[in-house]
Amino acid sequence: MISKNLAKKVLNVALATGGDFAELFLEDTVSNTLSRDSLEAINNANSQVTYGAGLRILKGLQSVYGYTNDLSKEGLLKLAESLSCRFEGRRVCRVKEFVEEEGTQHKAVKIGKNATQTQKKKIVNGAYKACKSTSKYITQVTVSLNDKVQNVVIINSDGKWVKDQRVRVRLGISAIAFKDGKMQTAFEGPGAQKGLEYYDEIDYKSIAKSVAKSAVTTLKARECPSAKMDVIIENGFGGVIFHEACGHSLEASSVAKGLSVFCGKKGQKIASDIVTAVDDGTIENAWGSGNYDDEGNKTTRNVLIENGILKSYLVDAANGRRMNEAATGCCRRESYKYPPTSRMSNTFICNGTSTVEEMIKATKKGLYCKKMGGGSVNPVTGEFNFALSEGYLIKNGKITHPVKGATLVGSGSEILMNIDMIGNNLRRAQGMCGASSGSVPADVGQPCIRVRNITVGGRGGK
Repeated sequence: MISKNLAKKVLNVALATGGDFAELFLEDTVSNTLSRDSLEAINNANSQVTYGAGLRILKGLQSVYGYTNDLSKEGLLKLAESLSCRFEGRRVCRVKEFVEEEGTQHKAVKIGKNATQTQKKKIVNGAYKACKSTSKYITQVTVSLNDKVQNVVIINSDGKWVKDQRVRVRLGISAIAFKDGKMQTAFEGPGAQKGLEYYDEIDYKSIAKSVAKSAVTTLKARECPSAKMDVIIENGFGGVIFHEACGHSLEASSVAKGLSVFCGKKGQKIASDIVTAVDDGTIENAWGSGNYDDEGNKTTRNVLIENGILKSYLVDAANGRRMNEAATGCCRRESYKYPPTSRMSNTFICNGTSTVEEMIKATKKGLYCKKMGGGSVNPVTGEFNFALSEGYLIKNGKITHPVKGATLVGSGSEILMNIDMIGNNLRRAQGMCGASSGSVPADVGQPCIRVRNITVGGRGGK
């Protein structure tokens, strides 16, 4: 996408007014989507190309960022000149000799950009039919298959020259159940850093059926009562609470600015003794993994919390300057149009020793959250409000009946301290995480956990 001579010229122009670091991020991405939401056949197919370069200049704690899709010599030099003029000063450094690296960490993709429409249609149609045929109450199903190949080159003034290719696929399955004027929805989105072979490895038709069953179950549910109670949160996407209410507060983008409830608490107890939480961008072929982050650093396994003690933050280079900490391989961005910053990759609570059955039996009065929905979080305080998409009341150690309309209200720091049982069934689920550097693929996960005394909102009686 660019020659070494041109890259050096661009970076040197960027540094001409006193910047002490300059970085180019070049991207060439092709994304395809195939979807179906009717009985007839596939009714939507599109492709998108993302091509361009982003340039970042750092000067102490100051930074400036810009981008262009004109990768000619003139276009790139114009971008460098327009950004460097934001600073006033003399040159303090020049670009070092480049040392090339290339991503080789993850298993090779078998069915990547050469995947045929026939192969894709088979997956979409198979998931659609499996979901639609599960129940007569399923009135609408939408299935979409997205495959993406992202090629990037990351070049900086310290001599880094990294080439990487990221290949991802994701299948989105949503269902609407309708009966007697009432409607409920459910969704699953299995994906991986792989090609279409991923859907030969998992039973996506069974996943599609489970989406339909979840929507129908909630359709028949009673309104959830409002009370403080013990809550059991299932594995997989249940980890979205930790991701949102705690994970974002451990990113340097919040910590460096003093906008996190966990500022200055490294080495202190912030969670129950049984809680260990990790962000791991190195997991083989996982949805949120990568060979390198978007600063060209190798991804790492970062232990965030160990036995209740805060061990580390997720740190990018720019915010690391404020914190006097080294980058931890967790800097990410949606595309060249966004400046990079610290972001989660695959974030999860580690396995414990309890079983789901033991948790339910030990709960006198509570709520079993089988599937979590969306919610909102204040990243400064960690206060959250999350909806359940499928839940059941527990009475005297037994599951009684499904409930709907339940919300969990609390704070991340409160939840961490009140976890008293952790299961042995760790599972991760896929999602898209949105923040200042755009929307990026991220795994959330946990084993089943029990949290004492969460405020549960609902419109049902006692």
